[in-house]
Amino acid sequence: METIRNYVYAMYGRDPEVISVSAYTVASGSPPTVVTTVVPDVVLVVVQTSLMSDITSYYIKDHIRIQECCLHPDRLEQWIRSGARREVIHWILQGEIVMDRNLYMEGLRNRLLEFPEEMRDQKLIVEFDRFMKSFLQSKQFLLEGHLLDAYSNILDSLCHWARIAILEEGIYPEELIWAQVRKINPGVYKFYEELASNHESLEKRIQLVVLACEFSVMSKMESCCRILLDVLRSREEAWSLQELMQIPQLFELQLDLSLLLNKLARKSLVREVVEQQDDPDKLLLQLKYTV
Repeated sequence: METIRNYVYAMYGRDPEVISVSAYTVASGSPPTVVTTVVPDVVLVVVQTSLMSDITSYYIKDHIRIQECCLHPDRLEQWIRSGARREVIHWILQGEIVMDRNLYMEGLRNRLLEFPEEMRDQKLIVEFDRFMKSFLQSKQFLLEGHLLDAYSNILDSLCHWARIAILEEGIYPEELIWAQVRKINPGVYKFYEELASNHESLEKRIQLVVLACEFSVMSKMESCCRILLDVLRSREEAWSLQELMQIPQLFELQLDLSLLLNKLARKSLVREVVEQQDDPDKLLLQLKYTV
């Protein structure tokens, strides 16, 4: 870590564009392993100009492999909200703050540790959205007899179900998701075991988990989609899909709103409204949504 600290001070100590620098070492003080000799340490550089953002560099200094990521605060927090790079939360929480002008990184770390309800709701809808995609894909592959593809997708669904279960406890999902969920929700872990090692045929194992997902996770739809439902409740007028896609708190999460709205409507949690297009020459009806 001393090598990284010295590098950071020399490289960024006088750079006014750099807000904060955090360094995360893969296994500080541990003996070399396959992971520590291949996976680089991470230097996360937060910059205040977008021109320097989204730049990743790899280099070796004093025999230490280093991955350096330069990010604007907006992009960093967008990654956190959307889960686009799950590892970034680990870097922030476990890394050492080497530089921190205006205490930006310390404030961000404290906010992550507090895990406010708004942030938890954002992660719940992201995980539910990804769960739905892989779950429906698995069902389709199962119907078509593509068992290996059905298996990989239902396993992916189980991973998202596990993260939902952990988030409901007010905890961040870790990279070792199954070790974590085994302590928090043994029921979800049991379905993982059944899928992976049950003596039934592969098709039977997939069918079992599909049924479990159908009944257990679908019942969480309203609580997982609270952010979307709150937007729909924010005005009396029905919303078009295009309007919803322009709402910043939804747009940043990169959701499949069409899929979610369709499922919410089938569960009678939202109501579909059919309206005539403004242009009388277009014989099209527009579908809108309200609660």
